[in-house]
Amino acid sequence: MDNPRIEDLKRRIQKDPASIAFAQLGEELRRAGRSREAIETCRAGLKRHPGYLSARVTLGRALLEVGQAEEAEHELKEVLRLAPENLAALRGLAEALHRRGDLASALAYYEIAVALAPRDPDLQQTVAALRGELQRASPSPPEPRPAPSVAPSRAVDASPPVEAQAALPALERWLSLIVADRDERQAAHGPEHPPV
Repeated sequence: MDNPRIEDLKRRIQKDPASIAFAQLGEELRRAGRSREAIETCRAGLKRHPGYLSARVTLGRALLEVGQAEEAEHELKEVLRLAPENLAALRGLAEALHRRGDLASALAYYEIAVALAPRDPDLQQTVAALRGELQRASPSPPEPRPAPSVAPSRAVDASPPVEAQAALPALERWLSLIVADRDERQAAHGPEHPPV
């Protein structure tokens, strides 16, 4: 027998196919281990409600669970394009990149997630483990970067608070990922057709 919550949501959607309850149904199906059904439910609902970001996060997570990391990345990047601080999308994208073996990009997204949720012990452990994995993969230390210059008018006490300083490396990596993604899209679409 099905979960009563799932059955209730299915009935609601049958009564009103345009209902946004599809997002809740997709998440319940995913949590129940029925990821393929969650994918179908989310895709059907997103045809009517393409801007429903929580459904897109559920779709990305369900795709990841069935081993479709590339499609999951696409969905989660779309969410982050519209809502850069969506913690579930950040974690999902980081996990997808990690599974694909792109450890540096995965770490960058995990670090952004930690900056948003600094008291999350699971995220902190994941970041520490991934840093260790990256160090084992490339034992040579990164090249030192020159310190950014500070305009003379702001030279007096221009340093950001300690919390912001800790988040800066992650944010810089995130920005570089955004720029790389934009450049990749422009290369794919040509200069006369910039990506939307």
